[in-house]
Amino acid sequence: MAYLECDDHPDLFVDHDFPEHLVDLGEIRMNYAVAGESTNPALLLIPGQSESWWGYQEAMKLLAERYQVYAVDLRGQGRSTWTPGRYSLDLFGNDLVRFIDRVIGRPVVACGLSSGGVIAAWLSAYAAPGQLRAAYYEDPPLFTSETNPAVGQSIRQGIGDIFRIWHKWLGPQWSIGDYAGVQKALGQELSPWLHRMQLAGGVRNDATEPPQHLREYDPEWGDAFVSGRVGVNCDHDAMLRQVKVPVLFTHHFHLEDPETGNLIGAISDLQVAYVRRLIEGTGNPFTLRTFPEMAHSMHGTDPATYAETLDQWVTELPR
Repeated sequence: MAYLECDDHPDLFVDHDFPEHLVDLGEIRMNYAVAGESTNPALLLIPGQSESWWGYQEAMKLLAERYQVYAVDLRGQGRSTWTPGRYSLDLFGNDLVRFIDRVIGRPVVACGLSSGGVIAAWLSAYAAPGQLRAAYYEDPPLFTSETNPAVGQSIRQGIGDIFRIWHKWLGPQWSIGDYAGVQKALGQELSPWLHRMQLAGGVRNDATEPPQHLREYDPEWGDAFVSGRVGVNCDHDAMLRQVKVPVLFTHHFHLEDPETGNLIGAISDLQVAYVRRLIEGTGNPFTLRTFPEMAHSMHGTDPATYAETLDQWVTELPR
């Protein structure tokens, strides 16, 4: 199947608070926005699954006072190229290696939410030497987004069924587009505990139209995670043993269903402790901040706390 560019469906998009740019990275064109002066330290903001760069725009307004901030659309999301059959952590990560090299051009702090946090972890392990100063993992599903994790719950014990429903009823590249089917399936096919995660997945049963961020998302992403294809060559345990920079980890609202052990939230306490052990085993600093009442996206729901938390940590990093 041919790749899809934003030019193929121009009516899909809306304007936002910062200008958007496209850079040709070879296989894909990556869409991004930038704010702040080039004399300031650089930040790279990596959205979560089904989020476009503009999910960060309120946080960008705060961070741009002290940083030059780059927020991107990953392949398969937003205005960046959609690549059927080509979604994996290694591809996402190498896109950003090229982006840092060709656009940012200097060491950067990589900050990612959710699946973007896993990609920030990938960069902290596998980016080219000298590209990364540090990495911020914002409530990332490390291990919980794998089908066979080294520790704790898998994606099938978390949000996986929501991704499965999106893919089933919307189809890869929105080839089906049955949003009413999505709503009906969310009411019939999810276990009760998972109903409480629907808002985190971006879908409301009472909405008549899909939200903008979901319209800009290729549902094949979700199938890549549920099937395990996304990480077939990228084991989280092995990846975290290769981390080479300081890490900030923020852990948000989560709980385990007492009957099944399934996880409501991105990552369990047990898994966070294991992440910490692996990264500290590399000799790099690991800073954990817990926000038990915080929504999954801190930068989206509380941009002031997000900017303050990130800035406080970055100012303590060596230049």
